[in-house]
Amino acid sequence: MQTDRKQPLWVFLALSSIQTRKGALILIWSSFLFSLYCIPWSLFYIDTPWVSDLFLIEDWEWFAMMLPMTLWYWLSMKWMDKNGGWYKESAAQRID
Repeated sequence: MQTDRKQPLWVFLALSSIQTRKGALILIWSSFLFSLYCIPWSLFYIDTPWVSDLFLIEDWEWFAMMLPMTLWYWLSMKWMDKNGGWYKESAAQRID
């Protein structure tokens, strides 16, 4: 990720260790999938014992935290897209 003076602090904090857009997409999709896991499914499927064994979360606290974080990552990626803050894929591979 290229940093400059125009980049807001909230974008830097969200994507400081992400170098490419592909990495940001992986972060966003994994956050989204974990947000779905954090829904307390055992409250909806009371009669199904395997649901309560697989989905261990029984309240909305984790979901309430993960949803805004996922939105924050997505908005940060959109800001980077609009302002050209990504390394090119080939340039990022040459650095390593």
